[in-house]
Amino acid sequence: MTGTAAAVLLALCPLLLAGGFLVGRRTAHPAGRSDVGSPVERATFETLHTASLAAPPLRAGLSEDTARKAVRGLRTLLGTDALCVTGRSAVLAWDGSGEQHAGQVMEKLAGLLATGRSAAFDCGCGDPDCPLRWGVAAAIVVDQRVLGALVAYATRDFAVLARATDEVARWVSVQLELAELDRSRTRLIEAEIKALRAQISPHFIFNSLAAIASFVRTDPERARELLLEFADFTRYSFRRHGEFTTLADELHSIDQYLALVRARFGDRLSVTLQIAPEVLPVALPFLCLQPLVENAVKHGLEGAVTRSAISISAQDSGAEAEVVIEDDGVGMEPERLRAILRGEGGPTSGIGLSNVDERLRQVFGDDYGLVIDTGVGAGMRITVRLPKYRAGVHSSPAGGAG
Repeated sequence: MTGTAAAVLLALCPLLLAGGFLVGRRTAHPAGRSDVGSPVERATFETLHTASLAAPPLRAGLSEDTARKAVRGLRTLLGTDALCVTGRSAVLAWDGSGEQHAGQVMEKLAGLLATGRSAAFDCGCGDPDCPLRWGVAAAIVVDQRVLGALVAYATRDFAVLARATDEVARWVSVQLELAELDRSRTRLIEAEIKALRAQISPHFIFNSLAAIASFVRTDPERARELLLEFADFTRYSFRRHGEFTTLADELHSIDQYLALVRARFGDRLSVTLQIAPEVLPVALPFLCLQPLVENAVKHGLEGAVTRSAISISAQDSGAEAEVVIEDDGVGMEPERLRAILRGEGGPTSGIGLSNVDERLRQVFGDDYGLVIDTGVGAGMRITVRLPKYRAGVHSSPAGGAG
């Protein structure tokens, strides 16, 4: 069960007893119809089904548009004559009879919006044809902030409706909290990708262009090929959309990066790739492997090292794909590596390693962080495990540069 589903069920448990009874009253079948379950079972199913339909609009936040899309489902949950969803200053949506009362709603919510406490009131309607006589309002609260209210109307004072309205308002609040978390997570991931883009060294760009320029007279065709590799590499690295990519696209970008590096270092750098075709469609966070390869190149040719070998493999491992990036460079002390992964390595130390490790754990869970074997003078071996399928993880087609 996902965290969202668990939150929905927790928020709706009391509602199944209160509001679900209202739905059950309306949908009871004639005596003798036992093939669809008991009235309580039918009410439970219909409550959960209706909640699942009302949830998606709310996951986009609270606005006139989302309230209008969700209000009918919310009213069905409560089985009430009319339902109103408000923000802090205005009515966002109304469903049901008696819409003439919408102009009076905000006056009756002053205390609720200030304190967050539920309120019940007499409609005070002078129209004998209007069925609405009593209303109950419950606050919509996110992070201890009252964003608005859910106001249910009925023909009479109905205690069960008051309880059900409270529970539906809590459930709406949960959906809006999840929307806030989604937006926060998106902002965090965007910030992390910007950090990786900022790490693309100006020296690498300068050296790549210098290497390309060196071939313009001696080997124009190779200069042209390298220029195209450089353009494709930068276009991929700075694309604007897509939180995820495929292993195939990430490896293709890495191949372009290595082509530019080999143009500069020549025989000093040798690269071995061993890629199983069946893992190429696996989705992973954008710019996830590229920083690891850049790290291998940097440490492979650091200091007085004159030659370096890097190997990259991606293999099928049952329900997972296993990617291994290994270099025979200078390595590092394990304690220093642990500090880098904790984000304590300083502004120029290992930002790629800590960034990738954190994003893998955010997306796939703590079991999927980087596994790194290293030691002073022993090179570095980085293992990345990627589940072949994870709900919500889907690659996007490569976009343009931003």
